[in-house]
Amino acid sequence: MEKIILKVREELRKNIDSKTLETGQHFFKEKIDFYGVTIPKVNKIADQLFKEIMNEPKPRILEYCEQLFQSENLEESFVASDWSYQLANQYTKDDFLIFQKWINEYINNWASCDTLCNHTVGTLVEQFPELIDDLIHFTDADNRWVKRAAAVTLIIPARKGLFLEHIFKIADILLLDPDDLVQKGYGWMLKAASQAHQEEVFQYVIEKKAIMPRTSLRYAIEKMPTELKKLAMEK
Repeated sequence: MEKIILKVREELRKNIDSKTLETGQHFFKEKIDFYGVTIPKVNKIADQLFKEIMNEPKPRILEYCEQLFQSENLEESFVASDWSYQLANQYTKDDFLIFQKWINEYINNWASCDTLCNHTVGTLVEQFPELIDDLIHFTDADNRWVKRAAAVTLIIPARKGLFLEHIFKIADILLLDPDDLVQKGYGWMLKAASQAHQEEVFQYVIEKKAIMPRTSLRYAIEKMPTELKKLAMEK
């Protein structure tokens, strides 16, 4: 096993927090493998250890990331997401296939999904907007995390006012998905879009509110003024 992977695991084990270990599982419906390390501490470990590999070739670093994802451990996935995001200035379009594989094969909870997609995948799509059609194809998946990824990848671009047409297209496709974590994912995407396009998102919600799951609707309007929220929630 690679020395850097062993170092990651050693540092995580050394920084287990008893309260995080005790309460961590409460945030997930599925059984999660985790050390019990706080997010700030995980981020600090990731940043410190990245300095030891930052001059290695990009493909090598991505291999390290994949090894960490393969464990399907929560904190190790956070380190892998951090490292892959730190390569953002070296991204190419072909990296999409690598990140897609990680989502398909290794992601097993909402936190790992969001951490990878918000930053790594979202930045890649923002750099190469032509990838948006490939992202939309995620909505056809049977895998709940792939479908959620279609939405949460666009959170940060949405806040910047980007991809509005595609955001509505993804929301349309996922609109009646029965999975609450998919509903929350596209609802969050709409909420993010409302920060730059409040009127357009409000009109979308009004048009769809008769059939939109209440979970998604509440997420979508969370940042809106009280009077708009009341209108959206009226039956």
